[in-house]
Amino acid sequence: MYPEPLVAPMRQDLTVAGFKELKSAAEVDKELTDHKGTTLLVINSVCGCAAGAARPGIKWALQQSGKKPDHLTTVFAGVDKEAVAKAREYTLPYPPSSPAIALFKDGELVHFVERHHIEGRNAQMIGEHLVEVFDEFC
Repeated sequence: MYPEPLVAPMRQDLTVAGFKELKSAAEVDKELTDHKGTTLLVINSVCGCAAGAARPGIKWALQQSGKKPDHLTTVFAGVDKEAVAKAREYTLPYPPSSPAIALFKDGELVHFVERHHIEGRNAQMIGEHLVEVFDEFC
């Protein structure tokens, strides 16, 4: 488990952009069960690809896209273990991955970006991909 002072800036990177943190399994269930509209769920991480590509790409996509998810949520891998475990149940059949980006529509997983799709790509590539995803599903 990572110490909170270490992860606080990484949490804030998304919360200042409007993301709601989900810190328990109950909060994840509440957000994703029978939820209408679109929900973006980011499984945040301390790794370099989260800081250098995933979070900046997500924020860029939200600024650039004409269509946006109705709800922005995040859980933090290695910190909020209960919430992350529950979130990963919703992203099955994909294996555990962090960072990762999931888009749900009316409670159903419609798109998932795994870590191996984030590694080796820059923020703009991830952002451009997400803009296409938002255009299709939001």
